Amino acid sequence: MAGKKHSSLDKVLGRLDQLDQTNLQNLVQRLARERALLEAVFNTLQEGVLVIDADGNIEYANDAAGRLIGLKEGGAGASLWRVVPGLRSSLDAGDDSAGAPLVTREFELHYPQPRVVRLYRVPFHDGPGGGARFAIILTDITSEKQSTEEMIENERVSSILLLAAGVAHELGNPLNSLTIHLQLAERRLKKLRHSKEGEILAESLKVCQDEVARLDGIIRNFLEAIRPRPPDLAEINLVEVIEDVLRFQARELEDRGIKIEGELPASLPVVMADRNQLKQVFFNLIKNAMEAMGPDGRLSLKVRADDDSVYVAVADTGMGIKAEDMPKLFSPYHTTKASGHGLGLMIVQRIMRDHGGHVGIESKQGVGTVVTLQFPQKHRRVRMLQ
Repeated sequence: MAGKKHSSLDKVLGRLDQLDQTNLQNLVQRLARERALLEAVFNTLQEGVLVIDADGNIEYANDAAGRLIGLKEGGAGASLWRVVPGLRSSLDAGDDSAGAPLVTREFELHYPQPRVVRLYRVPFHDGPGGGARFAIILTDITSEKQSTEEMIENERVSSILLLAAGVAHELGNPLNSLTIHLQLAERRLKKLRHSKEGEILAESLKVCQDEVARLDGIIRNFLEAIRPRPPDLAEINLVEVIEDVLRFQARELEDRGIKIEGELPASLPVVMADRNQLKQVFFNLIKNAMEAMGPDGRLSLKVRADDDSVYVAVADTGMGIKAEDMPKLFSPYHTTKASGHGLGLMIVQRIMRDHGGHVGIESKQGVGTVVTLQFPQKHRRVRMLQ
């Protein structure tokens, strides 16, 4: 059997009692340099590294571990069970034997900031006769979890949208049939045009034709809004798009007695976007704001930019959103309006995701709601993977 290989340092430590003061001093300096090197290596890791004893006392923590779980500088001497309450029972760390199992766990932290962490624990002994120790590796998987949840949500929403599109398409067939038969009825009514009965029937027929046309328009607009299609990207000035939508909705805003306050800068970085899809976004948000407010409401639109993004805030002075409704805002068919279909905000979120942007909502009951859109500037945009 081959013997264990020994480093030159092992050989020196093996005859420690034979070293004079000078050699001892050199040895201490060498050990200090090697410790500093190992410290530097561990502190370059993105993963957190901890060493704890069987009672959960932290004997070593690298910088990443300190950032992840909120340790003060150094961290040695603190109890991991106090720093992360509830972790001990999950790990069953009372087992101080070298044969303790490898453990992998995922848990949520709320301090120093919300994140999801994957933990990997490995037992080891610190040399012959040494007590049990545990090496713990911590990995921040918040982004990974969010990406997975977003992918699942996108798939779920896509399925619902395809179903809705199929239903809307099928509704078109009976509407086409109604249109044809109404046209036939109109031709026959021409023979009764000059009779009183004919005039009454003609009025009823006209109402039916108008309602069929309105339903057809609703379905056409609905399909256009929800049909998933990649954005046709071009350089867009967001202020110009907002002004177009406001002109289109000006009459309704005036009829409702809503005042508009705006901070729309003349000069603004361009973004890569689909103009028609952005119009749909702003139309939905302004429509929601209008319907949340009574007469004398105020609609505020503010646009600003930093080095990376362009932000658009749409604020209203409406009734606000209940706390229990906030998590459901982007869910399909969730609505608090009697005549709402619950697709508006979901469509807004889908379009913003397709543009590499984000949607944020803040609301307070009795005060109002602010919806903030964040668009990446052209020079910061990356290719979106399908």
